[in-house]
Amino acid sequence: MTTFRPISISLSPNTERNDIYLALKLIFSALGKPASGGKPWKNGSAIKKLEENFKQYFKVKYTISFNSGRSALLAILESLNLKPGDEVLLQAFTCNAVSNPILWSRLSRSQENFDKQAELKPVYVDCNKETFNIDIKDLKRKITSRSRVIIVQHTFGLPVDIKEILEICKKNNLILIEDCAHSLGAEYKNKKVGTFGKAAFFSFSRDKVISSVYGGIAITNDNNLAEKIKDFQKKAGFPSNLWIFQQLLHPILLNFFILPTYSLLRLGKTSLKLFQWLHILSKAVHWKEKRSQKPNYFPKALPNALAVLAHFQLQKLEKFNNHRKKLANFYFSNLKNTSFELPKVFPDRKHIFLRFPIRHPKAHQIIKKAWRKNILIGDWYDIPIAPKDTRLDKMQYQPGSCEKAEKLAETTFNLPTHINISQSDAQKVIDFLKTYES
Repeated sequence: MTTFRPISISLSPNTERNDIYLALKLIFSALGKPASGGKPWKNGSAIKKLEENFKQYFKVKYTISFNSGRSALLAILESLNLKPGDEVLLQAFTCNAVSNPILWSRLSRSQENFDKQAELKPVYVDCNKETFNIDIKDLKRKITSRSRVIIVQHTFGLPVDIKEILEICKKNNLILIEDCAHSLGAEYKNKKVGTFGKAAFFSFSRDKVISSVYGGIAITNDNNLAEKIKDFQKKAGFPSNLWIFQQLLHPILLNFFILPTYSLLRLGKTSLKLFQWLHILSKAVHWKEKRSQKPNYFPKALPNALAVLAHFQLQKLEKFNNHRKKLANFYFSNLKNTSFELPKVFPDRKHIFLRFPIRHPKAHQIIKKAWRKNILIGDWYDIPIAPKDTRLDKMQYQPGSCEKAEKLAETTFNLPTHINISQSDAQKVIDFLKTYES
């Protein structure tokens, strides 16, 4: 059966055997206590334990967990005393999970007085083609008198030049939020990313640095902001037991059935789509999000069951990131002096390489050919605000406004670095790429 398992960049990348059995244990722990209504899945000690461990890891005063990175970002934005029409700067070459909380934010307005035209306004900034991060020159050009916030994304775990960003924020009185969804464990000048701005948020989704299938956390040292985020978390409440059950099933079904049969008469691939259509498994991005609509399970607090998974993975963070570094070095070594353009790295930064991004004029052709060979390399990001069927007009993105990001979307693909990719797997990826090149 293992011959049908693909070399995959996503689906359920971080889960090891002990993570899978932990998910099974959590399912049976709730089923064995019917009188509690599944309460062990919702409120429990693992939430506080996870938040405390994050607090210690980052040496920050406050950590507040949520069921996703976008819920955490939404909580931060709605806690900043922003006004309708205020501008939030963010880079293109990103995911709609960053754009949507800006558009979803209702600030302090009541539901009945909500004016669709009075939202926060996203302003998209171009990105640097060598680092995949925000373009400083374009950022300076797009700051206006209405600019209030900048969200800086450490793309693929490659830290931004924070020193220059902080100078821009100070000069223009901007609030800095760090998007650390890709960069848990990365550092800039020996200081962890996520600790430079007023707040930061992290994601624990299925293909992030650590994974609880869905999950996220906000961190800050600001007393007033923290109290408001905590109040937001309390009012949000927990997601349903059904939703939690979907997430717990994800690593089990993926690893025991879908991945082992993925290319066996397309059985695994077809089963994944069927499980999602039947709502047995959830999708990483709901169709509503691609239209800037908010699914009813956002925003929510992080339930205890998923906190258990996230906390267990957090204990393995250094192992995961050391493995990523080794594979990144392997890719650098084997792809130098080829037609593939490699990411730019800096000696004063610790890059964690959530994925290893490379550029090639025929990126999408390479992806398609690789998938036919059961090598599921990645396409983050194939349009300026991914995934590819996202309505850019609903994200308020104007085509042509970020030309470098649009070019990167045509020419970038990523190689897997997660814990379930061995060096022999990486060698197969390299062999494929060199065959394609020749």
